[in-house]
Amino acid sequence: MALSGRGDRRLERQQRLGAVLQENPFATDEELARLFGVSVQTVRLDRLALGIPELRERVRAVARQAYGQVRSLSETELIGELVHLELGKTAISVMEITPAMVLERSKIARGHYLFAQANSLAVAVIDAALVLTGSARVRYRRPVYVGEKVIAKAVVKVVRGPTVLVSVYSQVKGETVFKGQFVVVAVKSEEVGEGRPCASR
Repeated sequence: MALSGRGDRRLERQQRLGAVLQENPFATDEELARLFGVSVQTVRLDRLALGIPELRERVRAVARQAYGQVRSLSETELIGELVHLELGKTAISVMEITPAMVLERSKIARGHYLFAQANSLAVAVIDAALVLTGSARVRYRRPVYVGEKVIAKAVVKVVRGPTVLVSVYSQVKGETVFKGQFVVVAVKSEEVGEGRPCASR
């Protein structure tokens, strides 16, 4: 009976783990271990039993699908891993802060990395071959440190012809760390250089 009880608890935990990862495929093994009150090794065994790959593989699999839809940027031009895209509506990217991205003494991420992630996502969400940034209003809510994972979400707010207002919210563990309002413009290639109010791609 004891063995059966343990088996039932394991199956129940695995079902819950599968549900959590379906809702949030970017949860790490460490985060899942804390959530379920078990060891990281137990989480890994549960994932294997369910046929769920590790985080890096999950992100790559989702990213491969999303990148195929992007029209305005190449894969190397997007900052962060694109993990969700509905052209003209919303997009999500994930960026882990590495030692190369931070200030040496404080280990705080340099602001331009957060900006670049958000700006490139605002461009990627637009369904056009050439998109340029016209203006941006941004706010940094708190420092982001080495090793933290930044999840940015872009939402198309207003469309007026070729001009689009895109809001981007970046979070770390559910806490907003960066907000940006980007005005981007879908431009025909022959219009580039004709004095349009666009700063960068």
